[in-house]
Amino acid sequence: MKIIIAGAGEVGFHLAKLLSYESQDITLIDNNRDNLVYADTHLDIRTIKGDATSISVLKEANVKYVDLLIGVTSSESTNITVCVLAKQLGAKRTIARISNTEFLENKEELGFVKFGIDELISPEALAAGEIALLLNQSAFSDSYEFENGALIMIGLDLSRTAMFVGKTVKEAAAIFPKLNFVPIAIQRFGTQYTLIPRGDTQFKEGDQVYFITTRDGVDVLYKLTGKVKHSIKNIMILGGSKIGKKTARDLSKKNFNVKLIESDREKAFDLADELPQVLVIHSDGRNVELLEEENIHDMDAFIAVTGNSETNIMSCLVAKSKSVKKTIALVENMDYFQLSHSIGIDTLINKKLLAANNIFRYIRKGEVVAMTKLNNMNAELLEFIVKASSQVCNKKIKDLDFPRSAIIGGIIRNGEGLIALGDFYIKAGDRIVVCCLPRSINKVEKLFL
Repeated sequence: MKIIIAGAGEVGFHLAKLLSYESQDITLIDNNRDNLVYADTHLDIRTIKGDATSISVLKEANVKYVDLLIGVTSSESTNITVCVLAKQLGAKRTIARISNTEFLENKEELGFVKFGIDELISPEALAAGEIALLLNQSAFSDSYEFENGALIMIGLDLSRTAMFVGKTVKEAAAIFPKLNFVPIAIQRFGTQYTLIPRGDTQFKEGDQVYFITTRDGVDVLYKLTGKVKHSIKNIMILGGSKIGKKTARDLSKKNFNVKLIESDREKAFDLADELPQVLVIHSDGRNVELLEEENIHDMDAFIAVTGNSETNIMSCLVAKSKSVKKTIALVENMDYFQLSHSIGIDTLINKKLLAANNIFRYIRKGEVVAMTKLNNMNAELLEFIVKASSQVCNKKIKDLDFPRSAIIGGIIRNGEGLIALGDFYIKAGDRIVVCCLPRSINKVEKLFL
């Protein structure tokens, strides 16, 4: 697949890195030479120094032959302009990164497709949405919804109190035959090895496990894993960034009690005017005495979304020491993901990863309508639409030539989420959620072409 990425900043570079690992034909455009030198020496891609809104630069990048152009510069207007120009010059598909979430909310009314922009993505909006979802599933470390919750992916660490610790998947299924969830990925405590569970795979204490479940199955999982669903009402947000502002606005509309701490005086006053239902406090959120004065011990959740990863991590650790039930930290460094469970923070989120996941579904072959990468695991979760011509159509799951490093987590039929076993008969129009390791992605994609 031929892809142009306009913008070699944090999101652009991360995307280029992920896509280059998959042997995609990538051209990266940026007018900052330093950004390109680093990308050029670290990745197997083509780089062009120049203004991505220049027609001559786009032609140099062979825009008329590209399958996808992604505008992810720091300038919203540049990204929109690049996509419009690229579409006129022959690009098959375009995606623009934006920061103004009003564009997303009024996408259909504004008719961006008519201008030549096929998709809009906002890392800030994606992060705010992820935070809201994590607060809803308060005891779990990661979650993702397919088709408005018809199927839900949740990740958690197995404690000693989990009812199926020490049992194999097959034994657990025999003891709890009516359960409507399935394990799709496991990482053993203290390792970086991702395992796709089979019938003889044993659950062990400390395992990080991902499940696919229906909405009804979430409460059952709480009971079986010994997790407690905390009622979340009082929330403290550190940092009035775009993510902090959108999160505060969204949560206050849902009648949460929200306090937002911002260290910049002028910004704090602006936020107070824009967010009348939120208590905005001008102060340094790293000050432990201030957090105590603001009753941090009465908070149900603490969300740190400043521009500094270390500040976010440290303040979440302070919150955890004050018995805050749920802590979420925004981090830029992907390496921190491997530390989240050992240092005691409930969840780390990363804008680059969220944006990349959202864009990745356009690169995958087959009718992929949703995709996410599992936090801290080398596995992807994909939602395919079954076509009449797909190899899986009109077959039972047990009769499929499915790779062992992949598993069907669930199926959505007519809007209803189903946990499907071997005798389930797949039909055209079904939406199938598959978890797979990188080595099996190509084979899985071919089954759904």
